[in-house]
Amino acid sequence: MVLRGFASILCVLAVTAGAWLGRPAATATAAEAAPLPFFYDLYTFRDDGGGTAVVAAIAVQAGDLRRVRLGALNGYRFDVRFTLTDTVRREVFRSIDSVYVSLPYELPGEHLLHTYVEVEAPPSATTAQQVVVTDASRPGVGQLYQSPLEVPDYSGDGLMLSDVAFGLPDADEGWERRGHTLALLPTSQFPESAFDVYYEIYNLPAGTLYETEVAIQALDGSDDEGAIARAVFRGEAASQLDGSLSELRRVESALPRGRYRLTVTVRDEFTQRTASQSRLIQVRGWGGGMTLVRALPRAGVSGS
Repeated sequence: MVLRGFASILCVLAVTAGAWLGRPAATATAAEAAPLPFFYDLYTFRDDGGGTAVVAAIAVQAGDLRRVRLGALNGYRFDVRFTLTDTVRREVFRSIDSVYVSLPYELPGEHLLHTYVEVEAPPSATTAQQVVVTDASRPGVGQLYQSPLEVPDYSGDGLMLSDVAFGLPDADEGWERRGHTLALLPTSQFPESAFDVYYEIYNLPAGTLYETEVAIQALDGSDDEGAIARAVFRGEAASQLDGSLSELRRVESALPRGRYRLTVTVRDEFTQRTASQSRLIQVRGWGGGMTLVRALPRAGVSGS
């Protein structure tokens, strides 16, 4: 099916994303203290235990990290601390991870190393999120971003959608969820290539006839500004026992550089109930390329 206006074909499939893993020796001095720019987005989903899974997709440019020589290899490493703090309940949920890749060649400065970390937390309107990324080879080099975060509650019985998550197709490894694998990306760092769209539908009984629409709207000042391309899918829900259904779809052709709004809308054809979720995405191009690297846990704490 073609999304008119962007010539984008969507299809249901599973994908993965690739990486090399290891640990370098790090030497540096505190005199090198400096900020470390990075990009990130948060995606939320229903947790099987009744809470909410919050997934952070994080990306760092290779040129902002110290390259460490390991014999004939070039190593890049950064550490990630992802924390959710409920300021009323005084509960803290966090993940502390290390991301490392070694290659026989030097990466271009604009090459993006991207990863993902996941924390489970109870629904709350009084949570603050904090993401800290540091260069593991240069003590004192890092950056912190934090803001309030309303952790959504997916436990109701009405028709609902999770967040819409995005990733690169045709890779070997990635974030795994309900039989799908996704090379997660922050929404502000899209290349000019095909990409995957993942979301979950909640409280849709098995056997229900339903319709899903995926719409992409151009937002930048271009000839396509305001144009909306749509693809509609109809089927019978093969939901799990809890009424949840996961879908992975692909936008097959590249979008031109610019900003877009992608909206997923699902409609129960029996009750006519609908649910919708939108995300803004920024297509930048990234000629320097991208590599997904799995985060290795250094420590983890759940609870107060």
